[in-house]
Amino acid sequence: MKKLLYAALLIGASTTLSPAFAQTSAAAKQETAKKPLKKTVKKAVPAAAASAAAANAVGDDDDEDLGEANIEGSIVNNFNCELGNKITTYYNASDDKHIAIRWKDKVHRMRRIGTSTGANRFENRKAGLVWIHIPSKAMLLDSKKGQQLANECRDPEQAKALAAKTKS
Repeated sequence: MKKLLYAALLIGASTTLSPAFAQTSAAAKQETAKKPLKKTVKKAVPAAAASAAAANAVGDDDDEDLGEANIEGSIVNNFNCELGNKITTYYNASDDKHIAIRWKDKVHRMRRIGTSTGANRFENRKAGLVWIHIPSKAMLLDSKKGQQLANECRDPEQAKALAAKTKS
């Protein structure tokens, strides 16, 4: 008997509240229809890569060690920068993911970082260096201090192109 009374009360309460509830639920449905849901799909990662990623997530990325730069047999490119700074880059034709940069008499190995703009970007997080090379110039940044180390860096070909452009 009690169950029957509770059921009757619930039905009566739902009929009196149902118009307001219907309005709010319709508004909620329209709200969710406007915002598409984002699906996140995680791809399976090989065990070695997963353990390396976990080590980087747990550890500090500043401790990244790219090892010693091997510049033997590399393609050498000298850059003259503003304020008299000079930078030498070493490219290896068989390894397009790494370069070496000589800055202030020290050679740093750097790893390529993908960009959406097409610029060549290389980083060495341990040293805090970022090398960005675009067709018209290059620059070296200190990511730890958040400042430029060398700007307006040009190799001989870029310097010729700039001189030709300024003559026109």
